[in-house]
Amino acid sequence: MTGSVKTMGVITVGALVAVTGYSAVLGSNGWLWFGWVVLGLVTVGVIASRGSG
Repeated sequence: MTGSVKTMGVITVGALVAVTGYSAVLGSNGWLWFGWVVLGLVTVGVIASRGSG
């Protein structure tokens, strides 16, 4: 994996931790989870495109 893909993975995991913490402290927010799912799908797509190319 290249540095940019690793960085994107770290950001995705960090966002998951942040959204989980936010949900635990302040209550769940559907838009935050939706945003994280979109970020996760983009990350998976980038990893897949880098892996096949």
